[in-house]
Amino acid sequence: FVNGNLEDQVTHIQKNLDLIAANTKFSKLPNILLNKFPEDDQKQVSYLKTLLEPLKEKYDAIYLDVPPTISDFSDNAMMASDYCIVILQTQELSLDGAKTYINYMQYLIDTFDAKLDVLGILPCMLRPGGRVDKKILEQAKDLYGNNVLNTIVTYQERLKAYDAEGISMGHMYTGTKDQWDQRAHQLFINVLEELDVHQRLFKGVN
Repeated sequence: FVNGNLEDQVTHIQKNLDLIAANTKFSKLPNILLNKFPEDDQKQVSYLKTLLEPLKEKYDAIYLDVPPTISDFSDNAMMASDYCIVILQTQELSLDGAKTYINYMQYLIDTFDAKLDVLGILPCMLRPGGRVDKKILEQAKDLYGNNVLNTIVTYQERLKAYDAEGISMGHMYTGTKDQWDQRAHQLFINVLEELDVHQRLFKGVN
């Protein structure tokens, strides 16, 4: 960010997957932006978009993972993106946060001419049969309709393990694939396939 070039920060992970990793020094992003563009709000919020331009032709898709907070990180991510995927935990505070986030997206569109759509709202960590979970999910569907994905990430221990250990496919002693890994992998596939449908609909409309 300081040097104006992200290309030498790309780490190859495996076939069809590269990564630019986070760094604790990146907490100084507000200072970096203010020093580079002291009197230009448009350039401050659009700097990541500028830096990603040389990388766009090399990749089919670029995903930006940022905390669900309103900050210089999310401003730059949203300005650089075509679509936003909102993660919604089925809790009252999370729904309030999603409303705030989506309203703020509209502010960026109106103020800085962001080209951004909500690709989907993904309900996650839902407890099957939970009264509050069901209520929040129904409220989200009332507010955002088909933007809420039909695929729901229910509470799974295997997904929690992936966070620390990485995504893998285990095998039983018989050589068959671990059923819990298979369920988790299928969940990822279902989410991506549904998001692909939403993206095709957006492209058809636009």
